[in-house]
This record gives sequence, structure tokens and C-alpha cells, in this order.
Amino acid sequence: MDDRHLDSTPLPFSYAPLPPGAAASVPAKWRRTNTRLLSLAAVAFCLLALAAFLSSDRRNARQPDSYATSSPVASRPVSRGPSDGVSEKASGAFPTLLSGTTAGDSTATPPPYPWTNDMLQWQRTGFHFQPSRNWMNDPNGPLWYKGWYHLFYQYNPDSAVWGNITWGHAVSRDLVHWEHLPLAMVPDRWYDRLGVWTGSATIIPTGQIIMLYTGSTNESVQVQNMAVPADPSDPLLKTWVKSDSNPVLAPPPGIGRKDFRDPTTAWYDPSDDTWKFAIGSKDGSHAGIVIVYRTRDFVRFELVPGLLHRAPGTGMWECVDFFPVAVAEGPEAAEGMETSAVAGPGVKHVLKASMDDDRHDYYAIGTYDAATNTWRPEDERMDVGFGLRYDWGKFYASKAFYDPARRRRVLWGWIGETDSERADVLKGWASVQMAGYTLDSRTAK
Repeated sequence: MDDRHLDSTPLPFSYAPLPPGAAASVPAKWRRTNTRLLSLAAVAFCLLALAAFLSSDRRNARQPDSYATSSPVASRPVSRGPSDGVSEKASGAFPTLLSGTTAGDSTATPPPYPWTNDMLQWQRTGFHFQPSRNWMNDPNGPLWYKGWYHLFYQYNPDSAVWGNITWGHAVSRDLVHWEHLPLAMVPDRWYDRLGVWTGSATIIPTGQIIMLYTGSTNESVQVQNMAVPADPSDPLLKTWVKSDSNPVLAPPPGIGRKDFRDPTTAWYDPSDDTWKFAIGSKDGSHAGIVIVYRTRDFVRFELVPGLLHRAPGTGMWECVDFFPVAVAEGPEAAEGMETSAVAGPGVKHVLKASMDDDRHDYYAIGTYDAATNTWRPEDERMDVGFGLRYDWGKFYASKAFYDPARRRRVLWGWIGETDSERADVLKGWASVQMAGYTLDSRTAK
């Protein structure tokens, strides 16, 4: 502490000062008596501490050899993601907690208290979205269609831990009350055998819905795939069909086979009559990067030259999001903008990425130049990965969508909770979705 903290700011309370000379008026013999008492108390405390130390040392010496040589419980968390080319998807449990054993001891028994799912049901949320059971993570492909809000999400139908990732599906009229539907997509093809991972929905002017998503192949290569509703007349979109052309994209040269995931919603670019979408990755120097593809028909795709953006030292960018916001004064500033709104004097673009290195969602507002395929933040010091975050709690892998019914942009985000993996298994579920934020130029700044 330096002397800047030793100011004379008055306290919110005060004490009556002693009369002048009051301290000096205390008799000397009282002061000598107090000194003797303090000395005796200090000696007694030291003797008691020494006796306690000697007693503890004798007890430790009598411990059996098995106690002295047993291995400690491992303290490294379970890793359920990086080896498969994705993020750390577990909640930080110790590797021995699921089995109840300690390292080097396969005979140890689980903790004695018999927790059950019923006992832990009180922990379920009353407002945030969650499935009735099992593991959930990233929100996927949210959209509004024929009067219904749709939320797809990363889901393990078999367990409360990450794995066997499919797409769960639920619908709502108001984003509060939800009806759970059958699984939308399951890992049943070679190109998504190890997981139907994160993706986004695009609705083109004809009304057709195109879902682009990342699949982890049977050889752990991340590829981009496409699916469409089997029956577009069904407002609940209960059945989805994967394209016969899958995978439509594989990692381009210079991109790691496990560093190519999570396509954004596509936006229409009238300058070249194409639809464009972005994908997150990283380069060889550990810089986070965003690459862009374009297509006219969602059949043939072309890599756009250059990088939309690059942020040194930020590592792998997951779950990239890219959308316009109105910055001009007026009523439109309080509303969301359709994803294909053209950049201009009153329109900026938000670029958001989920940082695989530190597990947070960062964003920045900047200027998008479609002609050069570049985006530049308004403030270089507040670039993605260094400045603003959507949320400062346990929040990750967010996904926004434009709601044409309410003219707003709604944001979903995965809340991984802080329970151990063992607690998740006992509860029977893991994770919730954040109650949707509404994004506009006022909340994005």
C-alpha cells in the first residue's frame, strides 16, 4: 500500500476523542500490572502450541504403512473434448469421482450417502430452458418459422456427460414455455459419426430452410454438412433430411483437420449475388481467424480469398457469429436487423467468437467491407478476444438469430453450471440455456 491510500477522508462515523492528557493519567502501577499479565499469557500460549504439535507428531508416527504410502486422489479434470478436436466439454470433475475410486485403488467404494435423482430435482430451473434429462451444450440453429420458435441444441440422449452428440429439438410460442420434440439429427453417417456438432439456420427468400452444421467424421475430421426439413409445410419441422452431397466442405489448405467448425447463418451479398457464411479456426501461430465461403445455390461453394478477421494470440475461435446492428439514431436502433442488411453509414457489424482457450464469448462492433472480405473493429484495443464479453459469468457458445415476428435479434447461450461431473450423473442432467437476450445497438455497446 502506498501513501495515496492514507488520506484524511472522514469516516461515516466518529468517536469522541480522549480528553487531553487522559493516556498519561493512567497510573504507572496499572501499566506494569498489564504488562506482566500479557507476558504470562504469551508464555502459556506457546506451551500449549508446543504440546499440541508433539501430540500430533506421535499420532502421525503411529499411522499404518498403508496410509503413509497410499496415492492421493488425482486432481486433474476429466478431458472429454480436446482429444476429439473440440473444446473441454466436461464440467471439471475429478476423474475418480464417477467410479468412486482413488488413484491406484480399484477396491475403494463410492461416497456413502445414497443421493438419488429425486433428491436433486429441486435444482432444476423454472425459467431457463433445459431438456428433461441428460447432457446439453451449444444452442444450434435457432429460428422463427410459421409461428413457432425453434431451438436445436447439442445433446447426449444416453447420459449426463458429453458424448454421442445429437441435435435435440424444442419449440415454443413465447420463448418461455417449451414443447420437446423428437431428435432432429443423430450421428448416423460417416461424415458425422463422431458427432452432429454446432450449426446455423438460413432462410432464403423462397422460404426454404437450410441448416449448415459441422460433423466430426469417423476419422475425427471436421467437415461442413447440410440438412433441410423433410416437410416444409410442417410448422414444427419434426423431420430433417441430410444432403446427399455431404460433406459439402472439408478443411481447406492450411487449416487443421480438427480446427474447422461451427458455420454461421448465411447473409446475402448483392454485390456479387452470393450467399456468404463464416467459419472459425486458428492459424499456425495460434491466432484466431475467420474464413468466409460463398455460394449461389447451396450446392457449389467457394472459399473467399483472404481472412474476414485475425486476432493474434487468441487461439481457436469456435461458434463464430456475425450480424448487422443499426447505429444511426432513431427507432431502428432499438430493433434487430435482418442478417443480410447491407453495411453502410448507419449499419455496423458485430463479430463474436467463443474462445476455446479461456472459455468465454467475446465480441466487438466494427465495419464490414464485402468487397475486400474484411471486418475491422471500431477500437483496435477492444478487438474480439481482448475486450467486450456478452456475459461475465459461466456462459459460452452463444448463438443469435433474427426474429422477424418481433423485429429483434435474440441471443442464446450455453450455461455449463459448476457442478462436478459426478453430481451431474446423480442429478441426471447437465447444463441449461440462458434465457434469451435481445440484442440491438444499445445493448451491443
